[in-house]
Amino acid sequence: QVQLVESGGGLVQAGGSLRLSCAASGSIFSINVMGWYRQAPGKQRELVATITPGSRTNYADSVKGRFTISRDNAKKTVFLQMNSLKPEDTAVYYCNANVVPTTSIFTGNDYWGQGTQVTVSS
Repeated sequence: QVQLVESGGGLVQAGGSLRLSCAASGSIFSINVMGWYRQAPGKQRELVATITPGSRTNYADSVKGRFTISRDNAKKTVFLQMNSLKPEDTAVYYCNANVVPTTSIFTGNDYWGQGTQVTVSS
């Protein structure tokens, strides 16, 4: 069993910063791509940023230059530093990881965290 546990969400004023963390645990052989997605009320879940084991990153255009994704492979943790937050960044943020479990090392499976609320007030 694999679990992703997020932390770091909250309420912040526009222009402020937050740092999200997501730690993976369980029967993990290795972790491929990790990422953050978000879902605002009434909208579909969208990609925010992803990062490979070698730290190659990809960002949604809406967050480029403001958000930074990073990971600590030894701690099986991915981070999202969010600066210059805007009200439109308000959403539930979900961690995602493609994990190769110890029970089946020939394929990876996608796992999701429970989500953490980020609210940016104007």
